Amino acid sequence: MPEIKCPKCGNVFQVDESDYASIARQIRDHEFQDELDRRIKEIEEKKDQDLQIMLIKQQQASKDEISRKDMEIKEAELRLSQLRAQSDARIKELQAKIDAGDTEKKLAVAQAQSKKDEEIAAKDGELIKLQGQLQNKEAEMKLRETSLKESFDREIKQKDEQIEYYKDFKARQSTKMVGESLEQHCLNEFNKLRMTAFPNAYFEKDNDARTGSKGDFIFREASDDGTEFISIMFEMKNEMDTTASKHKNEDFFKELDKDRKEKGCEYAILVSLLEADNEYYNNGIVDVSYRYEKMYVIRPQFFIPIITLLRNAALNSLRYQRELSIVRNQQLDITNFENNMNAFKEAFGRNYRLASERFQKAIEEIDKTIDHLNKTKADLLASDNNLRLANNKADDLSIKKLTRNAPSVRAMFDEAAKENDSDL
Repeated sequence: MPEIKCPKCGNVFQVDESDYASIARQIRDHEFQDELDRRIKEIEEKKDQDLQIMLIKQQQASKDEISRKDMEIKEAELRLSQLRAQSDARIKELQAKIDAGDTEKKLAVAQAQSKKDEEIAAKDGELIKLQGQLQNKEAEMKLRETSLKESFDREIKQKDEQIEYYKDFKARQSTKMVGESLEQHCLNEFNKLRMTAFPNAYFEKDNDARTGSKGDFIFREASDDGTEFISIMFEMKNEMDTTASKHKNEDFFKELDKDRKEKGCEYAILVSLLEADNEYYNNGIVDVSYRYEKMYVIRPQFFIPIITLLRNAALNSLRYQRELSIVRNQQLDITNFENNMNAFKEAFGRNYRLASERFQKAIEEIDKTIDHLNKTKADLLASDNNLRLANNKADDLSIKKLTRNAPSVRAMFDEAAKENDSDL
């Protein structure tokens, strides 16, 4: 049996293998407990450090991403605001120019009327001047009177012949044919100049009666790039001289304005032979826009001139219309950009929400892991307490206690002690 010397009292005693193993186990258990405590402490410290680092990195990454996206959104909103301001200003500028173009159109018509009035006034002045000269030169006056009278008689005769011709012409036509003859006259006049003055123009009968009514002719013209810059709805009105109930021009204004709007035309023009004795309509181009917007009444001889006047005025505003179209397209692009940005905001918010939910789930999983480690720690601490109690019991172990209920074993230990003493 191995001998063990007590380091405190110096006594030497023998222990069997089971006692030796028990003592060695106590020593190992104590070292294991120290190692276990150290490892638990290291694991907890490492876990806390890793958790803190992970939380800090995740929070910083989220803050950086949010800051970056906020900056992009603010820049986009600022740019959008600038583009809107520029677009609104440009639209106002172009609209003012187009309005000025409309004013130019009306001014051109007024100038044409004024020019004719000036010509009439000039002729009146010349007549007065001639009359003064005739008064000073009696002989010359008589000659001129004779010449003028003869010329006047010839003109009267020609007009009478022409009136008789038209009366006879109308007498042989129905009411429908009278109107169609005026339409054909206007069509012939236009076709004479179609290829030279209006090569890109559309001038055809209005055959679309789906809305319940239709005009006589529609004039449209577009630029080389397909931009329509003028459109006119024409209505031709005539009637037989022998018709009992005479129509007035204004009887057809409302229906003509309705046809203009339904067919998407800018102007409405009534080519009329009605009210033949009305000087208001006989003096030239009559603007009736005070009754209906952009509407004119003309005699057949002003058919080509009014198309030319309105067309030339419209050409001046074509450039502004093109620029306005570009700005409107830019406005549409800005709207699409705003829609895309709103879609991005919604998608970013959804992704941020999902990331936040997943981050929260990760935190919950970490908390569960911490709870699990705490339970493991509690179990280890409970095991440590049991080991401590076992160690205390081992420390309290003595030969006396072991042989308390074993007198024969105690006697053997006493005899062995006596033998050891005698040897010494």
